Amino acid sequence: MAKITTSSANIGLREFRENTEKYIAQLKKGKKFTILRHSKPVFAVVPASEVEYDLDELDGPGWKTLIRFPNKEGITIDDIMKALDRRAHGQDT
Repeated sequence: MAKITTSSANIGLREFRENTEKYIAQLKKGKKFTILRHSKPVFAVVPASEVEYDLDELDGPGWKTLIRFPNKEGITIDDIMKALDRRAHGQDT
């Protein structure tokens, strides 16, 4: 099971989407974020170095598939939110 620490800043989903590179740079410096949608937290973004997995849970050397999106043409935020919701409730994605 992944262990995530709490986020240090709240960011709106639109702000995060429109300024992804800015937030990636801050992630590299160790900053953490909670992403909000309609003023409600929907997911956390943390530096990869702060996420721990049991080795038995990894899908390959050093990586873990959290959600699989097979559509190569893109995916809507609604589909992402539905997949995250299914994962949160223990359903396959």
